[in-house]
Amino acid sequence: MPRFLIERDIPGSGAMTPEQLAGATRQSNAVLAAMDGDIQWRHSYVAGDRIYCIYDAASEGLIREHAERSGFPATRITPVSAIIDPDYADGAAPGQLRRREPATSGP
Repeated sequence: MPRFLIERDIPGSGAMTPEQLAGATRQSNAVLAAMDGDIQWRHSYVAGDRIYCIYDAASEGLIREHAERSGFPATRITPVSAIIDPDYADGAAPGQLRRREPATSGP
């Protein structure tokens, strides 16, 4: 399934309390559960006035639907083409190259 980076411009998000972040998490999870679609929230980073989210989704449209239904804006949606880490610099052995290939339909 394709992976996406979602940038959400949410003024004051970096100052949210743990309770407010937990409430936002519950709201997002409830919408995801009700969507009955191929979409999964992996994790997010809260930084300044933005929240950066990593999602796996069958389409960008599902991410936009989640944003609309949850009330959390999807300011920018970018498909992830590869995942690298510090070990990548030493040369990726077979199986360690974690390039995200476009999803194919069906078996």
